[in-house]
Amino acid sequence: MLSGSKKLRPATGKLETNRYFCASFMQPISEIYPLLATPKKVVVTMHQKPDGDAMGSTLGLYHFLIQLGHSVTVISPTNWADFLNWMPGIKDVLDYERQTAAADKLIEAADWIFCLDFNTLGRTKRMEEKLSNAAALRVLIDHHQEPQEEKFAYGISDTSKSSTCEMVFDFIEAAGYDDKINTAVAECLYTGVMTDTGSFRFPSTTASVHTMVAKLKEKGFDHSQIHENLYDNFLEARFRFIGNVLLNRMELFYEYNTALISIPQSDLIKYNITTGDTEGLVNYPLSIKGIRLAAIIIDRGEERKSSFRSKDGFDVNTFARKYFNGGGHFNAAGGQNKEPLEEVVRMFIKAMKENKDQLSNYEF
Repeated sequence: MLSGSKKLRPATGKLETNRYFCASFMQPISEIYPLLATPKKVVVTMHQKPDGDAMGSTLGLYHFLIQLGHSVTVISPTNWADFLNWMPGIKDVLDYERQTAAADKLIEAADWIFCLDFNTLGRTKRMEEKLSNAAALRVLIDHHQEPQEEKFAYGISDTSKSSTCEMVFDFIEAAGYDDKINTAVAECLYTGVMTDTGSFRFPSTTASVHTMVAKLKEKGFDHSQIHENLYDNFLEARFRFIGNVLLNRMELFYEYNTALISIPQSDLIKYNITTGDTEGLVNYPLSIKGIRLAAIIIDRGEERKSSFRSKDGFDVNTFARKYFNGGGHFNAAGGQNKEPLEEVVRMFIKAMKENKDQLSNYEF
């Protein structure tokens, strides 16, 4: 059902009347290819607490669009991990929580808002209302399930893609601008595809991913240095924190082929854990023989954040949506709850038991 009408002015790509329209009106992203040649005021944004794919895709798009003469600003809904600070262009990224007034002005003045690596505006935290009410055209590039299509004028959502960085690469090539993939673009896009594929070991690492990486490598960047920047750049406290987590905070439910890590806020304070320090922790238990579902629940103070990873056919996207107000991919998803940590743990154990038939059909 239409909640408003849409009339497009081809010359500018602006919405003539109401910016709200039904899901069926999200136009293919290919429709904006001809408009790329006309400079616009552009905001590029991502989900809160951006990871390598979120930051890599937004900065990769930024470095591409500025070559076409667009005025572009990247805005993150929140802060980000220190291990991303080496990335080209990141010093100019605005943190919405710290620079709200400046960011709001740019959003209000924008012609286009590119929304990368998230499927619903709610994943931008405090930016949601501002983005939802913006007069700009919103453009979606994302690979998560069940996108909020009614909020976007143009877009592409492809769950078969390894990463949003792969989709930005495809976008640039399909628009006919592969000559604009310079070293900065290549470094950013490589960062996201490498991190989202688990250094190219996840099933999403298709032949097209390797073809993309080969083309990016032709730009001459040092892939070893990027890996070092991302994975060899932590403080001693993080390693002691991980040791404590694996020794004291991990519980195995062998009957359900499941592992659970629950981390109280006191641990985060004790080990001075900052944004990014818990990245990848949820994957550790999956290396235990027989474990099909790994979960981590972290008490962040204002809410409890959950991450889920799976293998051997268990759908954590459905699991997260049903029990933890979340979602994501088939084998990688997350959620959030306001209940105390102990209650969320109880909720997880109950949910795990309700899915025994799917989790237990594996023999050690």
